[in-house]
This record gives sequence, structure tokens and C-alpha cells, in this order.
Amino acid sequence: MSDGIDVGSPDEIEEGTARIVEPEESGFEEPIAVFHTETGCFFALNDICTHEEASLAEGWIEGDTVECPLHSSSFDLRSGKVLGLPATEDARTHRVEVEDGRIVLYPGLDAEKAVRHSGPSAG
Repeated sequence: MSDGIDVGSPDEIEEGTARIVEPEESGFEEPIAVFHTETGCFFALNDICTHEEASLAEGWIEGDTVECPLHSSSFDLRSGKVLGLPATEDARTHRVEVEDGRIVLYPGLDAEKAVRHSGPSAG
């Protein structure tokens, strides 16, 4: 699948938070979390932790990592690589871009790089 999904404007996802894109919206088999880091970058991973059924969007974002709220597994938002146990399986990444003032998610396409939003921030 390569069609982009409009997730909203960059200011609609506060820095340090994530928005979940459900399968009904994306056409992908799993929920996808779109993260907005405190450095202004956007990343997307499968939302469900690879260790146990928990939403990564509800986890803690620090730098370019997210920590699962259930058992504290951590993942690199850039690559999906596991950085901390108990998870041992990497999270799947998805390509996300900021195009014409909108966040566009490409479900099923692996992430290539971080996308930094350079416009005005909310708040």
C-alpha cells in the first residue's frame, strides 16, 4: 500500500505526543502511531508494543525513543529497533512526511528518515 493518509496539520499533534491512525482509516492491518518528538520530528510505528498488548502512543517519548507504558520496553522511533527489554522484536516503521502543511502517513512503506516540521508550533 503506498497511498498517503492525511493525518492532520503538524500543530494538531503536540510535541511529545502521538496520534493513533486506526486500520479503518489507513487500510493497514494494525493501528499506527504517528509521533511528534520534542525536537519537531515526526515518526510512525505500529502502535502495539511487540512485547505485549500495549499502545506505544500512550508511552513516554524522550528524544527519538518511545517507552512502552506497560513494561518499559523502549524503541528507536527512527528505525523501530528495540532499545530496552523485555521486548526483543523490533517495531515496524512507516513513512511519514510533512507535505503542504499536512502530515502524510504512508502505511506499509518503511520509514526512510525523520521529518522535521519547521512551521510555527502550537501553544
